[in-house]
Amino acid sequence: MAMTKKSKIVTISVSVLVLVLALFIYFRFFFVYSSGVNAGDINYFQQQGVIFKTYEGKMIQSGFKSAGGQNIALRSNEFKFSVTDKAVADTLMRCSGKHVELRWKRYMGTLPWRGASQYIATEVLSVE
Repeated sequence: MAMTKKSKIVTISVSVLVLVLALFIYFRFFFVYSSGVNAGDINYFQQQGVIFKTYEGKMIQSGFKSAGGQNIALRSNEFKFSVTDKAVADTLMRCSGKHVELRWKRYMGTLPWRGASQYIATEVLSVE
C-alpha cells in the first residue's frame, strides 16, 4: 500500500508537531533549570490545595544590606518553595521559626501535583 504525497506530508507534519510538543512539555515541566542551596528562617510551612494537597513554605533570608552611603537598613528576601517528598515535609513541619538550610531544584513551570512554586525543596541540610 503506497502512501500518497499528501498523506506523507500529513504524517511528517503530525510527527514533527508531536515531537515539538513533547520537547516543550519536557523542558517546561520536567527539565531541572537550576539547583542550589538557600538558608534562612522558616516563616511558614503548610499543606494546601483543593484537589492536589501540596506542601508549600516560605523562608525569610535576612542580612542583605542596602547599598548607599549612610543608609544601613537591612532588607529581607522571601524564598517561596514547594516540597514533594513527605519525609522532607515532615521535617519542615517541625521547623517553623527555625533557621534551616535547604537544597532545591528549579523547574521552568509548575504542575498542580508538584506544588505552586517553581522551586522544589529536595533536602533539609541543617536545622538550627
